Amino acid sequence: MRSAYLTTAILALTNSCRAAPQRRVRSAENNAAPELSLTAQLQLADTAIDRYALLKDSDFVFDYTRSVTGMANRKSYPDLVGTGGSMAVATFPPCGIAALHVHPRSSELFVVLTGRIYTEMTPESGVVVTANGTQQRVVRTELHPKQMTVFPQGSYHTQINPDCTPALTVASFNSEDPGAGLTAPGLFALSDDFAVPMFGQAWDGEDIDRIRHLLPQQAIFQVESCLKKCKIEKRAV
Repeated sequence: MRSAYLTTAILALTNSCRAAPQRRVRSAENNAAPELSLTAQLQLADTAIDRYALLKDSDFVFDYTRSVTGMANRKSYPDLVGTGGSMAVATFPPCGIAALHVHPRSSELFVVLTGRIYTEMTPESGVVVTANGTQQRVVRTELHPKQMTVFPQGSYHTQINPDCTPALTVASFNSEDPGAGLTAPGLFALSDDFAVPMFGQAWDGEDIDRIRHLLPQQAIFQVESCLKKCKIEKRAV
């Protein structure tokens, strides 16, 4: 798979607006009316039976090798309307890490098909380490081929490929439109009046602004120390 196809649920979800264009139908009653995408038509169909009249046999196939984002949701794969699910396929490059993120409308089942992936996930506030009763619990896993973990809806999570070879993964969601939010860019998008207190005044406004400009903006990037270990030249993902 091409490196441009490195997405996980995240990149796919945050860029779903760039999904493949859909067939659109203009209202017969008013030629000036806005066109409806196939997804919208399927959502407006009176029954599930009526949806089949809108779909060709070829519509039932989603080709991940042709997908820009690697994400099949109801926009990129309209057949999903009414199913309550979606799915992403992603190749993590050597040393690739997914930015810490959250899915606001779905849990995620994350499966490794080839390679190895480390994951970390923080549940909701109140889930603490039993030893002291105050420290936020972090669930850490090491996944090998045909192993899976779950990221509950709303949990913060990240994944990393620690090895020098690619890792192929699949993520399924119990929503046709699970959404995604990148945690660090979201936090530092706040004004200094809000961002600085979040760190207990450990940094001043100038430091926050400097960090803001250093944050990776892509959903998957590569860890430099790992790249050096693997003797791989750093490049954009």
